[in-house]
Amino acid sequence: MSSDYDVAVIGGGAAGLTMSAIAAGLGAKTLLMERDRLGGDCTWTGCVPSKMLLKAAAVAQTVRKAGRYGIRCSAPSVDFDHIRGQLDRLRQSVHDDADSPARMAALGVDVLGAAAKFRDPHTIEVAGHGLVRGRVIVIATGAEPAVPPIPGLDATDYLTSESVFELASLPPRLVVIGAGPVGVELAQAFARLGSRVTVLERQDRILPAHDAELAGRLRDSLAAEDVQLEAGADVVAVAREGRERVVRYVASDGRARRAAFDQLLIATGRIARTSGVALEKAGITYSAKGIPVNRRCRTNVRHIYAVGDVTGRYAHTHMSEHMARVAAVNAVLRLRRSLDEKTVPGVVFTDPELACVGAAETDLAMLGMRYATYAFPYSKLDRAVIDRAEGGLVKLFARPASGRILGAAILGERAGELISQVAVAMRAGVTLRRLSDTIHPYPTFGQGVRRAADQWYARRASPRAIRLVQRLFRYRGRIADRNPADIV
Repeated sequence: MSSDYDVAVIGGGAAGLTMSAIAAGLGAKTLLMERDRLGGDCTWTGCVPSKMLLKAAAVAQTVRKAGRYGIRCSAPSVDFDHIRGQLDRLRQSVHDDADSPARMAALGVDVLGAAAKFRDPHTIEVAGHGLVRGRVIVIATGAEPAVPPIPGLDATDYLTSESVFELASLPPRLVVIGAGPVGVELAQAFARLGSRVTVLERQDRILPAHDAELAGRLRDSLAAEDVQLEAGADVVAVAREGRERVVRYVASDGRARRAAFDQLLIATGRIARTSGVALEKAGITYSAKGIPVNRRCRTNVRHIYAVGDVTGRYAHTHMSEHMARVAAVNAVLRLRRSLDEKTVPGVVFTDPELACVGAAETDLAMLGMRYATYAFPYSKLDRAVIDRAEGGLVKLFARPASGRILGAAILGERAGELISQVAVAMRAGVTLRRLSDTIHPYPTFGQGVRRAADQWYARRASPRAIRLVQRLFRYRGRIADRNPADIV
């Protein structure tokens, strides 16, 4: 194996795999270095296992609600051992199919399964393999769970997103600290599988980065499934009281309370994984938030790029892949491609799903931008009524005059799919008028976006214009009622 490469990538998660595959496909001699398993968080401790767990939980919930459709079922019996086995097999299957060293080798990428760190701006030391040089070097080391300094936590066996999927049995009582996407998704999944779940969130609402109205509706849905949600809860300690382990916290009303647990999940965000790479030896600027990059994914060192979660900019696999694509084109083809930061979708995969893209309503109000909200409830969407999924809402934020879409937030069945329709419209400059004029198949959830866009037409129609149209119709009606023989 040669020690000189056009592109050397440190980290084999979603960003590193995408970067390596594209670089090699463009003809660059490419090396990928990963100290653990290829696939990264998404395959092993993130997207893949969490969505599999959510699917199993959704099936259990469907059985519980089957009576609404005239189907009589006994209460579901959850075989957690089987779920764990399926989860392990699924992760391995995804890895073998898309992320394995053999697949990367088939794409023309050299792979080293070892830790890597900088020796100087162009030289990398690979454990057990010596030194390699890269004309372009890409850092894609990802992120790791952020663990807050809670007194007593270090003396307690706790779970994070990196260990929760290794549980051997279903916990009778689960306490989750943190109500971001990871916290609420896993809270609902474990509650539906049979755990008694309590979620503690320091801020005054769950999912603080998402639309407040829709997050509130989602909270009501979770509460209806017996997920105990405590917003405004200030955790002060983790302790043992007799035979029980408890989380002590100050509730929003100022009262001291406790929550007993069999398992404790810390879901308080993620931090960039920058340690162990010796970034300082390459002169790379970084902080606790990650490695800053420009819109071309370049660090402060011209030939070194950073992509994915290590930059601290986004926490989405799809954005890691997007950043890698941008970096690959810039680094290999020397083109000037920039990040798309205006149409970044995000999805919380609860039931109902919560999705967003573009500017949030609070951001638009804070910036003083002139906008209007065009909303349509799932309760008036025929497909949602048919599927008993009436609890959702589509919200589009747009310029009142032109109908140019500025952002969107959707709560409801298939929100994660619907938000893609809005993202495409925004990127292509499709206005609410064109979205409304586009034929959507009936009955589908996709019509919810079109029906929200219809509201723009309704507001644009002035009372005077409506009166003119009504008079025109009345006039045409009188003509049509006359005998054709009388009309010359």
